[in-house]
Amino acid sequence: MQRILLLECGPFGRQSRGSGLAQELVERLRQRHPQAQVLERDLASEPLPALAAAYAEALVAQAPGDDPALQVSERLIGELEDSDCLVIATPMHNFTVPAALKLWIDYVLRIGRSFAATEAGKVGLLADRPTFVVVSSGGFYRGEQARQPDFLTSYLRHVLSTIGIHDLEFIHLQGLVRGQAHAEAMLAQARAQLDANPHLAAPGVLP
Repeated sequence: MQRILLLECGPFGRQSRGSGLAQELVERLRQRHPQAQVLERDLASEPLPALAAAYAEALVAQAPGDDPALQVSERLIGELEDSDCLVIATPMHNFTVPAALKLWIDYVLRIGRSFAATEAGKVGLLADRPTFVVVSSGGFYRGEQARQPDFLTSYLRHVLSTIGIHDLEFIHLQGLVRGQAHAEAMLAQARAQLDANPHLAAPGVLP
């Protein structure tokens, strides 16, 4: 593993528990792969430009990759292509992904570049790689205590598989408004889950 791409998607940045866990996860990856470089893109504090008509026109016209209207999309897809691992730290906003992450998705999912349209459906054009999604939420959306739907998990799973990413693990931090003790319990549960992931095994454990 040479490069790790970390996407920060929440408005509180590194102050959030989800971001803190994502940083822990990246550090564990670097312990196993000391040579790995980390590219961190904070989609909330440094938002991407809004999609413009020029971008839509370039897609319809199947413009070449060096078209100025595709510059942002090319850069973001290139960051994915250059990474061996993807880590996403995102809150759940209104049952699904926040606007900052949705905009990244809209730039990265590009016909003829990150996926191909075939008679059998969309086929990803990017290489698979270990991907971790840390989801934080004030309420519960999974299990017996769930009181709201979860459109984020299935949506992101479908989005990432569309571009070729299938090695995917979700880590859920739920009910964070219940206070420090509950948050610490959620983090302990999440760390135990990560302990079982083969990509995070201690150096020397796996070949």
